[in-house]
Order: sequence, then C-alpha cells, then structure tokens
Amino acid sequence: MKQGKVQAYYGYGRGKTSAALGHAIQEASKGGNCVVLQFLKERDDDEIEFARRLEPQIKLFRFQKSAELYDNLTEDGKFEEDLNMKNGLNYARKVLVTGECSLLVLDEVLGLLDKKILTVEELVKLLQARTGETTIILTGRVMDERLLPYIDEVYRIYTEKE
Repeated sequence: MKQGKVQAYYGYGRGKTSAALGHAIQEASKGGNCVVLQFLKERDDDEIEFARRLEPQIKLFRFQKSAELYDNLTEDGKFEEDLNMKNGLNYARKVLVTGECSLLVLDEVLGLLDKKILTVEELVKLLQARTGETTIILTGRVMDERLLPYIDEVYRIYTEKE
C-alpha cells in the first residue's frame, strides 16, 4: 500500500498549477485517478474543455462560477463565490473520506486563507480527513507557517528573471 503525502507549491512565480497538473498527469499515467479542484480561478472555457478530454482519470472542477477575478467582484458577488468555494471544500472532504482518488489537487486553496474564506484550522481538518493512500497537493501564493507541521513537502516557486 502506497503512503500518500501532502505537498504544497507556493510563491509569486508562475508554474504552481502547472506543477500540480503535471503530478496529476503522472499519477493518471500510472493508473491512478485524480481530482483537481480549482478555487479563485477566473472562468476559462478552453482550459475546462481541454481538461474534459483527460476524464475519467483526471476530473477538474472549478468552484468559482464568475467569469471575473474574485478581487474585481462586488461584495455580493464575493459572498456568492465564497459559498461556491465552501461547497468545493465540502466536496474535497467527501473525496478524501471516501478515498475516491489517489491524488487530490486543491489549486489556489492557500488563497482562500488569504481572503479569509477558509481558516487554517479548517484546512488542517480537511487534510486530516484523508486516507493514508491519498496524496494532496495545495497551491497558492502565500504559505501560512501554521500549516507546515501538516505538509510533507513544500516547494517555493519564484521568478528569478522575466
């Protein structure tokens, strides 16, 4: 039985999502199944359509429904999106409890901490819901140090030159 890990990719550089999706493709190529949950991502129908071609080995779900960036929404719009993203976190918990996948990517989940949509305690509780075999990848710009005891591998992504 393979022991899963918790990994985090954070920083202001590009490539965090790409690294996480690369792991999903690698896991799927070995016969695993992956669930990718994206938060705080503006709608991109081309990207979603491409991801559908990877099903059923890789399933992608976006929990922000608005076509606009979260920061550009009205307060009412943000409230509605907060509810959508909390539904996504509930779905993540279900996926972990049922052992539905071998890899769960929580793309931009660290951003939910920054925006106060999710607390560190809630994220820790979510991480603790996983079975031993499931690997979880977290991405976002800022790493809250209180998460470090619950993460096996941390990668800081930054741009050296553009």
